[in-house]
Amino acid sequence: MKHSGLLLILGIIVALIPGAAALDVVATTSVLWDAVQEIGGDEVNVIYIADPTVCPHLQGDILPGLIQRNAAKLEKADLFLAHNTTMDFATMQAVEKFRDSNGYGKTRWTILKPDASWNTPETALELTNTVLGWLKAADGRNSKTYEERAKQYKEKIIAAGSLTEEEKELLAKKYTVVMAWQREPVEDWLGLNVIDIYAPEFALGGNKTPAKVVDALKADPQKLYALDLLPGGGKIYVIENMQSGEMAKGIAEALEDMAIYANRVIFTNFPKSLEGVDSIPDVLAYNKNLILN
Repeated sequence: MKHSGLLLILGIIVALIPGAAALDVVATTSVLWDAVQEIGGDEVNVIYIADPTVCPHLQGDILPGLIQRNAAKLEKADLFLAHNTTMDFATMQAVEKFRDSNGYGKTRWTILKPDASWNTPETALELTNTVLGWLKAADGRNSKTYEERAKQYKEKIIAAGSLTEEEKELLAKKYTVVMAWQREPVEDWLGLNVIDIYAPEFALGGNKTPAKVVDALKADPQKLYALDLLPGGGKIYVIENMQSGEMAKGIAEALEDMAIYANRVIFTNFPKSLEGVDSIPDVLAYNKNLILN
């Protein structure tokens, strides 16, 4: 009886220790990690695998090291979260291979709907709702707590992504040539005028490489001159996507050769990719301020 009483007391103590019964979550990226840790709080232990400074498509060579860094967390987890099999294929495959080779069993992924993004306030709010649903389904005991934290997280997203009427008016006068991965936030959220987009060779049929975009711009310079973009007039922003590597330097240089002032800026897509950019709200604020400032 004494042993039973002692075990009961120990069980109560363990239950009261923060994180003792927390959900263990493995996320492919810092995007999912941020939403989980913001909504989950002390009720979750969450890690991410992919390097946030590099596109998940391009991490093949560094994934073994990233897996080893998180090896202790990969044996058992309540949730394995990914964006989609297209974006996360290499990361998912590396996690599965490691777990299989160590006899940890089948890895069951919970995956976002295809092409779900997070780099506008609207899509970040949708992601929040999705992650909230995942956590509630996995841990119904803490549903109310998760709902309250999700509400607070949404408030941060809305505050970071909000635009004043003055800012909207200012942004509506700006023009850009933008990396395809950043077109949605630039056009639909910030409201810049997109002159053209560019992408890597493997995307969009290879028809929007920086070199081909430069050729198109030079073939019709009047299209740009009509926008009052000569020195003393307006400005073109050449917007890159940090995780895709340097791609648009040649576009900016070509515009300068045409006597058009080009301001090259680099947006980010992932929390923890830059100092001080630690969350999705930070990503929104950082990208917005690159243009407004």
